[in-house]
Amino acid sequence: MKHLPRVLIVEDEPAIAELIAVNLRHGGFDPVVAQDSVTAQRELDAVLPDVILLDWMLPGQSGIALARHWRKQARTRSTPILMLTARGDEPDKVAGLDAGADDYITKPFSTQELLARIRAVLRRRAPESVNDSVTVGSLVLDAATHRISYQGQELKLGPTEFKLLHYLMKHAERVHSRSALLDKVWGDHVFIEERTVDVHVKRLREALGAAGTMVETVRGAGYRLTAVVAVAAGAANQATAPAQSGT
Repeated sequence: MKHLPRVLIVEDEPAIAELIAVNLRHGGFDPVVAQDSVTAQRELDAVLPDVILLDWMLPGQSGIALARHWRKQARTRSTPILMLTARGDEPDKVAGLDAGADDYITKPFSTQELLARIRAVLRRRAPESVNDSVTVGSLVLDAATHRISYQGQELKLGPTEFKLLHYLMKHAERVHSRSALLDKVWGDHVFIEERTVDVHVKRLREALGAAGTMVETVRGAGYRLTAVVAVAAGAANQATAPAQSGT
């Protein structure tokens, strides 16, 4: 039997939840509904979904708090989260992305938009088709094993940040506009705003730690990955190190 992608719908309005579930069934998905954070966690513990549709406003624990919690858990860290929100202002959208959501959709929305966004996050979670290895400076990415290391220390990245880093490393020293990155990394960006790229770049830098400076912002143009910053930083550290006294 063909596997239908399982979608956990966390929505406290029964009518909205049922409408979403019906449309998802017709769209080839297996929807499961939870109306609060407790039920949602129980469903997650039972079966890990392929995608989570998470309402911002929930009784008890908010959708934002849930997203942050699930992003900290190893089991749910890479599960795509699509935030459902009536808040259309950019600061609210950014807050949802910062909390760990992969995307957001503002109510009211069309069935076609919802299905397109779900399929888009599923495509982004899919493994890289090119299983190569690429090195820039002391940063090493192995697509076959899905591992990244910097100066020999392994790093942990989410699926979208991994794909973003892979593309930047494959095209190091070049400047990439936000729209170009959406096209090359996200693939289908019909419903995704360019601000989403900024949030994922921020996450990527944080995950890279000391190597985060390798991802440069080029004002008015976009982003690039360079080894020059890391080399310069290393040279600066050596220059400021205490001189060894002679014997």
